[in-house]
Order: sequence, then C-alpha cells, then structure tokens
Amino acid sequence: MLQYPQIDPVAVQLGPLAIHWYGITYLVAFLAGWWLAKWRAGRPGSGWKPEEIGDIVFYIVLGVVVGGKLGSALFYQTENLLSDPLGTLNPMNGGMSFHGGFIGVLVAFWLYGRHTNRSFFEVADFIAPAFPIGLGAGRVGNFINGELWGRVTDVPWGMVFPHVGPEPRHPNQIYQILGEGVILFLIVWWFSSKPRPRMAVSGLFVLVYGIYRFLVEFVREPDAHLGFVAMEWLTMGQILSLPMRLIGGTLLFLAYQRQGKVAA
Repeated sequence: MLQYPQIDPVAVQLGPLAIHWYGITYLVAFLAGWWLAKWRAGRPGSGWKPEEIGDIVFYIVLGVVVGGKLGSALFYQTENLLSDPLGTLNPMNGGMSFHGGFIGVLVAFWLYGRHTNRSFFEVADFIAPAFPIGLGAGRVGNFINGELWGRVTDVPWGMVFPHVGPEPRHPNQIYQILGEGVILFLIVWWFSSKPRPRMAVSGLFVLVYGIYRFLVEFVREPDAHLGFVAMEWLTMGQILSLPMRLIGGTLLFLAYQRQGKVAA
C-alpha cells in the first residue's frame, strides 16, 4: 500500500501572487509540444516551417483554455453554471475538461487551417503526435492537486489519499499519466514516423485515446455530484469517449479506403 505524498499545490508564493504547480504543468506541456512540433517541422518533406509553430501553439492554447473551461461547466458543472455562470466560467477557479479542451483544439485547428490555407486534417495530423505530452503533463497536475483519484481497491499499489479517506485507492492519475501521456505518445509518434494517408494519424490518436479513457474510467472514482450517469456503471467520461472511438475508427477506415482507391 502506498501513501499519497502531500504536495503543496502552490509552487511559489510571491506576496498575493500564487503560482500553482497545475499551471506550471500546463506551461511545460505547451513548451514541450512546441519543441516537438518545431522538430517535426524541420524534417525534410514536412510541409511546415519551424517559424510557423509559434502561431499554431497560440491557437491551441486558446482552444485548450476556453474549450476546457466551457466543457467542464457544461459537462460536469451544469447546476453551478446555471446558478453562478460568471464564477463557474472564471478560469481562476479551476476545473478543466479534457473533452471540452479537445473540442476547443479542433476549433483551433480549423481556424488556423483557414488562416493558412491548410486543410483541417493537414493541421491535425501534424500536431496529433505531440498532443499526448500535454495530456500527461495535465495528469501530473491532477496528482499534485490530489484530485481525480481512483476507486477503493486491494491491489498492492493502492494509494491512500488522506483527504478522501483511509481506504487505499487506485492511483488513477498515475495510470493516466502512463496511458495518455507515455503510451499514447509512443504509439502515435511511432505511427506518424512513416508516411500515412491523410486523416490516419488523427484517427489513430482519437481511437486509442477513446479506448483507453473508456477503460480507465472503470477504476476512476466517478464525480461525486454526477455518479454513474447511465445503467448504474457508465460514467460521464465513458459516455463522452464513446463517440471518440467511433470517430477515430471511421477516420482510419476512410483514410486507408481512400488510399486504396487512389492506388487502384
């Protein structure tokens, strides 16, 4: 049995200004994604220039913050949104949704593609391999904050979160750091290292994330104010991940079907 290490969520306190570890993890994620995207842009035949990456990162930051906040309010804090919309949407009050942030990033891809005369999937396929770095970094922030813990378990690596109770629980944040941050990155990065048909890289990312998120929800404690939202076992995260699996699989199928027709 493991004991949760009590970590002060505030990394640096400068008078009234508090710099939180959660914010630092997001900063690290954007910087790492920027570096990886610049490296990809510098490869022969990438179709991108390294100096373009700063602009697309700016679009992505806006998409993550705005989409993540709106998604959290709409998917997980509906009652709070209706009773206190300004407080719920205040970015300083915390609360971010991956699925909302993901939708925000998709909008950012579309806007940037329109601005630079690129197709949506030309942008998405290029950025997708670097995206898991941000997911993993965000889960590190969740672990430091002691949030999104798992369900009660008797596995040897169960972790006690003192602010939740004395029972050992699945260290869900660590599962997601490894799954969404490390494994997903390795799979998509390897897949994108060779020429693939348009939409295939994006499709693989969406499919693998949707599958993993659906599975890891079985050991993640459902949100207390939502609980199970369907059939007494489906969580909100699983419901939101179902269309991702369908969309990801469809994109992969269409990408290779179109490639086959072109070859024929």
